[in-house]
Amino acid sequence: MATGIDDPPLPGHLQLEITSACNLRCMMCLVRYRPPVNKLAGAMTPELFHRVVDEVPGLRRLTLQGLGEPLLSPHLPAMIRTAVDRGVTVGFNTNATLLTARRAAELVASRVDWLHVSLDGAHAGAYEAIRDGASFDTVVANLAGLVRAKRAAGSATPWIRVVFVAMRDTVGELPDLVHLLGDIGVDELHVQNLSHSFSDTDPAGRYEGIRQFTADQALWTGADEDHARQVFAEAGRAAAERGLRLRLPATGSPTSGGRGCSWPWEAAYITSSGVVQPCCMVMGDDRVSLGVVGEQSFAQIWHGEPYREFRRRLAGAEPPEVCRGCSLYHRTF
Repeated sequence: MATGIDDPPLPGHLQLEITSACNLRCMMCLVRYRPPVNKLAGAMTPELFHRVVDEVPGLRRLTLQGLGEPLLSPHLPAMIRTAVDRGVTVGFNTNATLLTARRAAELVASRVDWLHVSLDGAHAGAYEAIRDGASFDTVVANLAGLVRAKRAAGSATPWIRVVFVAMRDTVGELPDLVHLLGDIGVDELHVQNLSHSFSDTDPAGRYEGIRQFTADQALWTGADEDHARQVFAEAGRAAAERGLRLRLPATGSPTSGGRGCSWPWEAAYITSSGVVQPCCMVMGDDRVSLGVVGEQSFAQIWHGEPYREFRRRLAGAEPPEVCRGCSLYHRTF
């Protein structure tokens, strides 16, 4: 069995991009800055899904999401069923625009372990300016419907977490969102910073749009940092009053925090076309590829020299370029 620092055993966690198609064009997502993807063409095939899952016998956790909206995948119910039948913990993140009452009841019945809903504002104006194509009222109603479906079934699952991306234009919404979610009855609110600065990319290249958006909206410097701390403190007090579990990110610039990431030793991210990447934070399968499932087995990729070299660099003083602007690497995510 592999045990070296650069060659660990096969991971217990996989994150699979079961579709690269999405029905929204969110400001902080790479999907906005690329041509639209057809939901059938963008779906991970059942053959690829089963191949990957079968090749990782020690799999314990499966995350069914990537750049696309998982509810667009026609194969999602079968994928959940495969995980549940194998005793693998499974869940995904959704924008909840397609989370109708029927689908909510089906997901509760499927025994999916967790379901995370993206909600970046407490009011329609702020939310809809970020989540282009979404209706705030629809998403809030669908989220409340999911809570009702879980309660009606008397089920402990799924764990319902709302994910809020803190940005310059949205962070002030956070205290009001805490009150809203307390009224709805979700289990947790998870606040995170933008995932990456994209500082390793060409300023005039394919990532110009998302790189500029991040530079305009990131809460990593000066007055924005101070304001974020004040808002986080207010949200923390409100969450304690409402009995809502709240996770807040660290503040500080990506160059000032501690460095660390365990992804390439413990988990892997695989795109809908089978490209294996070191983590879910990369965004864009042209930025780094450690191999392609189908051209090699997953085990060959995991133990291959590109992965081993990536781990060696990440553990050292000079990490791979793609990691240098990453919030997770700098512990500010």
